[in-house]
Amino acid sequence: MSTTRPSRPAPGEPGPEAHGSAAAVPSGQDGPSRRLHLVGVGGAVPMSRDFTRQALVDWGWLPALTADHRAAAEDVLLVVSELVTNACLHAGGPEELLVTRGAKVLRLEVSDLGAGEPAPRTPHRAGRPGGHGMFIVQRLCLDWGVVRREGGVGKTVWAELAAPG
Repeated sequence: MSTTRPSRPAPGEPGPEAHGSAAAVPSGQDGPSRRLHLVGVGGAVPMSRDFTRQALVDWGWLPALTADHRAAAEDVLLVVSELVTNACLHAGGPEELLVTRGAKVLRLEVSDLGAGEPAPRTPHRAGRPGGHGMFIVQRLCLDWGVVRREGGVGKTVWAELAAPG
């Protein structure tokens, strides 16, 4: 489901309004959030995947104990790749990746300075090259959306995936 409204975070979890304020989002090896600055970075997509993979290792998602846990971790890494790629191709590059774990969901946020509005290509044509990123995000995520920055310059595209059960 694509939406331009922020989702309601669980109590004690940061929402989009906390984004951009390092003091509002605890960060650390075992903390619930990880932040990666991507301004001017080459190889933003593989760097973002590696960063997220390490967070999943630190949080006990990897190495996966079951096929379902492995699939959940692979979905997270695929969605990170798609969100960062979308920012690279259509928004002048990503500024930051924020990965936040909750008890039941994992939230990914990619911020950029772009003015566009990401949307799944419709109608979706499986055999057509390119343009599948947001369709993949829509299919794999519980919810996703866009939060525009005040002043109209830039946005944060967020996506939430279920934590392995």
